[in-house]
Formats: sequence, C-alpha cells, structure tokens
Amino acid sequence: MKLFENQNYYSLKKECQRQKVLFEDPLFPPTDESLYYKSTARLSGIQWKRPKEICENPHLVVNGISSHDLHQGQVGNCWFVAASSSLASREALWNKVVPDWKEQEWDDEKPEDYAGMFHFRFWRFGDWVDIVVDDRLPAIGSQLIYCHSNDRNEFWSALLEKAYAKLVGCYEALDGGNTADALVDFTGGVCEPVELEEGNYSTDEEKRNAFFERVLKVHQRGGLISCSIRAHSSADMEARLGCGLVKGHAYAVTDVRKVRLGHGLVAFFKSEKLFMIRMRNPWGEKEWNGPWSDGSEEWQKVSKSEREKIGVTVEDDGEFWMTFEDFCKYYTDLILCRLINTSYLSIHKTWEEAVLHGQWRKHEDPLLSRSGGCINNKGTYLQNPQFVFDVKKPEDEVLICLQQKDHRISRKLGKKENLAMGFDIHKVELNREYRMHSMQQKVASSIYINSRCVFLRIDLKEGRYVIVPTTFNAELEGEFLLRVFTDIASGCRELTLDEPPQTCWTGLCGYPKLVTQVHVIAAAGLAKQDSDGAADPYVIISCEGQKVRSTIHKDSLNPDFDTKAIFYRKKPNDLVYIQVWNNNVLNDSFMGQVTLPAGPGEQEQSFHLRDKGSRDSNELPGIVQLKIVTRDVLTHI
Repeated sequence: MKLFENQNYYSLKKECQRQKVLFEDPLFPPTDESLYYKSTARLSGIQWKRPKEICENPHLVVNGISSHDLHQGQVGNCWFVAASSSLASREALWNKVVPDWKEQEWDDEKPEDYAGMFHFRFWRFGDWVDIVVDDRLPAIGSQLIYCHSNDRNEFWSALLEKAYAKLVGCYEALDGGNTADALVDFTGGVCEPVELEEGNYSTDEEKRNAFFERVLKVHQRGGLISCSIRAHSSADMEARLGCGLVKGHAYAVTDVRKVRLGHGLVAFFKSEKLFMIRMRNPWGEKEWNGPWSDGSEEWQKVSKSEREKIGVTVEDDGEFWMTFEDFCKYYTDLILCRLINTSYLSIHKTWEEAVLHGQWRKHEDPLLSRSGGCINNKGTYLQNPQFVFDVKKPEDEVLICLQQKDHRISRKLGKKENLAMGFDIHKVELNREYRMHSMQQKVASSIYINSRCVFLRIDLKEGRYVIVPTTFNAELEGEFLLRVFTDIASGCRELTLDEPPQTCWTGLCGYPKLVTQVHVIAAAGLAKQDSDGAADPYVIISCEGQKVRSTIHKDSLNPDFDTKAIFYRKKPNDLVYIQVWNNNVLNDSFMGQVTLPAGPGEQEQSFHLRDKGSRDSNELPGIVQLKIVTRDVLTHI
C-alpha cells in the first residue's frame, strides 16, 4: 500500500483528535485551483462546506450502498460516475476502495472522535494508493455542485469523487475521460473494450447468444461493466435519441440475467428465458422507453415473484432493463472489466499473473534506445523493450494488458495527453534468451490507441513468444506496466541482453563466433509406429551439447512441427542434428535424423530422414522440411 504524497490517514487523524481540530488538507485547499485548471466559465457563489453545514445528521452511508447513491454534478465526468455506480453494486470491491468505512463514519455517541477527514484507495500503475481528503465540499447554498446522493445526508459518493479529483489535480481534470480507466482504478482488473457493431451482435443471433454468455460470466464473477453509444460529432454529444438513450454518455451495467417468462408452474416447466441487461444513467433520469422499459406491458409476461426477484421498479431513477438484442442494436461500445482470479482457493478458473514495469526511452546508441515506435518504423522497431513468455499447454488463452502512466494527472500542469500505444506478439525460438535483432513471425497485434490501457485476449499454441510494447511514433518516452495472464505460469521476463555476455572465462572457453537459427517446419510420410497405424512424433534439434525439443504431435504421420531453435556457436564447423522420435509410454523410439553442415546465409531445403549411423540418405522413408538461417554477426540476430 502506497501513501499519496506521504499523507498517513491514521497518524493525521490521531493528531487532529489530540488537538481537537478538524482536518484541513494543505494539498487540496478550498480554492479555485482545486476546482479548475483552464476554464474561464467559472461558477460564482461557491463555498466549501463541511457536511454538518449542509445538513443535519450527516453520514458516509445511509441505508446501505447502491448505484442510486450517485448523481452527476456540474462536470462532465459521467464516465467516473458510471464506474462508481458499477462499483456500488459490488460491496466487496466497494469496501476495498472505501476501507474501514464504519471506522470513518460519523459516530453520534463519540462526536469528539470526528476529525473531518476520510481516505480512499485506488489501484494505480500496479499499486494500491491511499488518498486522504478533508470533508470540505464545494456547494452553492446548501446544494453540492458535483456528485451527490439521493439522500441529502449521505456523502460517500461526493467524498470519493473529491479523492479522485485530488489524485488528478482538480475537479475540472475529471471532465471527459474513459470509464475503463476508473474501473481499473477501482479494481486492479483488466478492461476489455468491445465494439458491438464490429461483432455484428445485433443481426447474428448465434454470435449474440455466445457473447451474452461471456458478458454474464464477467458479471457473475464480480466484474464491472459499462457501455455507451458512440457520438460521431460534437453535436451528437449527449444528444437524446427517440428511444430515450443518450449518445456520447457512459452508462453503468448493474445487472445481467436470464429472466424466466410465464407465470406459476407453466413458467417453471416451460423454462423459457429472456436474455436481459440492466443499466443506469449517471444523471439519475432519462431512461430507455422501448420494450421492457419501466412500466411497459411486456413485464406482464413475467410473474410478480420474478419481477421482485430481479428488482423491477417503476421510477424515473435512471435505471432500466432492456433485452440483450435491443442492447446490441442501440449501443455501440461495451467495456468488460474482468477481475482476474489468482487465488488457488477459488472454485473458478485461476490465472497466473506476471507483472513487469518498463520504459520507452531515447538513447544516442541504437542498441540502448528503447523508443523505436510501431512496426511501421522498420529501422527502429526492434529497439523497443522486448518481453519473452512461454505458453506451456498445447493451446492456452492468454490475456495481455499494457498500461501507461496516466497523463490525466498532468492536465493541470499543461502537460501531454496519453501516448498512442499498443503491442505486437512474435513467435520465437524455444530457447531464445537474448533480444531479437531480426524480425520473427508476428502472430498477433493489439489496437493502437491513446488510451491508458490496451488489452488483448488471444488463444496461442504451445511455444515461446516475445511481446514488443511500442508507442505508435518513434522517439517518444514514457513508463508502462505490462501484465500477462496465462493458465500455467509463463515465466514472463524482459529480454535485456543483445548477446551472450563476456566473462572472465571467455578467454579459456571461447566466445560464440556464429549464430544459427533452425526452423523445422514439418515432416511428411513418417513410418507407422503404433498399433493403430499412426505415431506420436516430436523433434529434437541439437548443437554443441544444447537441445531443443518440440511438443508431441498426437496420432500424426505428417506433423506440422513449426519448431525453432537458436544456437550461439563456438565451433562453426560442428554439425546441427535434427532427430525425429516417436513418444511411447515406456521408451521413445527413434524415427530418423538429419545432419546439417554450417553455412552462411539463409536456405530452405527438404531432407530425407536417415538412421543415426547411416550415410544412405534414402534409407528411411519420410522427408523433413527445414528452413535454416545462419548469421555470423551476433548483434544482427
């Protein structure tokens, strides 16, 4: 846990109680500099008031927490309020952001303990940060001008917003933002943006139903979800459609369900269910007015008990239900904030997480520069940071999240906005330990966007891969956080060395003179080995005592090995051996080998397998296709 600006809530509170004074935060004073950083249209008559100056009997929480505790005020931060509404629907997450809230609450029996201060916690760049605020809030008369609750004497939402405003510099710095950023700050999760139009979910029922199951799983496992309708022009921003929805406006998703249709036993046995989703407008008003809206006749198809179970109300409170089909028809963007489960005690899927910090930085020496820009910058791309990881299953779902340091906190200082960034994934040799200096097979790319986070979910086959995080343009500097989630620990680490290091033993043992890359692509027509007429082959590539072994290809006489190895060779005249073996329970059987002489340049050839001691290249059936790449300059591999 990190302290924001080294302010310790507990010691500060203890000191205020000792002196019998209310806390006044010197880092976020009740002045215009805490409200604005550039606006000239400033509100008049603002006074900073403590809750007891606004109402009688103030409390942090009144009648529990809910998404109805938040109403957007006079700053364009619907993205933050929508995320906070989602947070309010998850008590366990809320308790992490608002720690020990009962201890922070006003105590009517011990009023002398109240110190006029609160603290909140946000996940920032890999750490939970504790932020202290005093209870002075901007108001005009007795009305709060920013986020507020339905209950006049409930203040958790207003104080949460103040803590976040302090984090980014001032309230105006909250104007315009990305809901995904706030969701990550509340959870430490990873956000996956989904473009609904691109997925054709409104027209393809099969894809829509599969997508609903995915959204439902995120919701059921405690994730937070937000959505919006994209505005394509400034005139579209916050324009209300005929159906009641608002463009360019962030909505919180507060429930996802399969709603049972019908009444009584008919409903139970028929088991017809409708895919439904519930949202909330941060304004606390202006709802969907189409089918299944509040009070619409469609709700008569659902029993009273079912309506009560899912909390259907007829109030203009900004919250409403839609069918998932209508949702996909009207909304354009969805954000799924997944809580990545890394606990071995959970009954749900447990992920292995790798967390690494990195930098894009310029340097006059190209080999030390780490700001090469995206792959369009062919001459400098491989100068970027490189991170290697292993997929250790035949196929695994991999989640990758790249996050840059938030430049929103610099808005008040007039500094830059977020960098446009993304990353590529390359499949490399199974034994690669040093940085790439020539292009390898690219298997995936993220989007490039000036968002704080970029996310990719992808299925990868067993092997070794390198992630290259980049800014879109070259020679830009910044810090980033890379998180990689796999089913089995991936051993993700940064590749920092360009070549094998020289040591005190180099003079005696020698130093590599040649680098050889070997790519075994496939084998064709292998001999039958098993009783069922097939084989379980794998390939071993060896050179100078080093070995690289491929995965086993079950029941195949024509396996696609696609196996790469790289050797830093002290004895360039030694041979490279490629052996094919069949996997057996007790003892693996040899199927043949190929020996390769060293040679400069690049070549792709086909070779016949032969026995270990034979010189007859046609002795054994089967052909192994090889792509051989050799270089004699280490720093260009």
